Amino acid sequence: MSIVNSIRAQVPPIHPEGYPFIGGFALASLILFWIWTPLGWIGTLLTVWCALFFRDPVRVTPVREGIVVSPADGRVSMVVQALPPAELGLGDRPLPRISIFMSVFNCHVNRAPISGRIDRIAYRPGTFINAELDKASEDNERNSLVISSALGRIGVIQIAGLVARRIVSFVREGQTIGIGERFGLIRFGSRLDVFLPEGTNPLVSEGQTAIAGETILADFKGGDTGRSYRTN
Repeated sequence: MSIVNSIRAQVPPIHPEGYPFIGGFALASLILFWIWTPLGWIGTLLTVWCALFFRDPVRVTPVREGIVVSPADGRVSMVVQALPPAELGLGDRPLPRISIFMSVFNCHVNRAPISGRIDRIAYRPGTFINAELDKASEDNERNSLVISSALGRIGVIQIAGLVARRIVSFVREGQTIGIGERFGLIRFGSRLDVFLPEGTNPLVSEGQTAIAGETILADFKGGDTGRSYRTN
């Protein structure tokens, strides 16, 4: 393998959603270089950060039936019992909820936690308080999905944060999606909540680092053997 190919293999691809932003940062950097060189270097660093933010690496996803994987990169900030938002239609009883906080340094491409049919997509405008706060689940702008599989229904909520101002969805209602496939992204720092069926035991704990499409959050079948994998 050549040196160029070796370097290329270590650099993750950029999601197309990021090209306008990276281009804008790069153009601003050129202008700043013209104004004052140190400002140009600051702009260059911000351009590199923007490119890293929109990275879209390949992930190796376990595909055994019953497994639920993380929809986001980040830190597991909460594992609690909570009432699901009314727009999900998941009932009025507390369900297991796993919250994953994404900082501005995490990859923000979101992936389906299970294979199934997207029964519902519901967007709700709101505020932009710190996504780590528990009340962000109720108050912040969010986009909710309900994915149905043969073993249960899962709610996935993209929540905008203090810096994030745009939730992007790549899917539509009625669409079938595979585990680990991309379904959206949130620009610049945010959180994802996953509501599991009643009685499901989460397999992660608060403070754990999650990797989208790879980290197993739960197992509907209660076992953890016989996995197979695929790349996405």
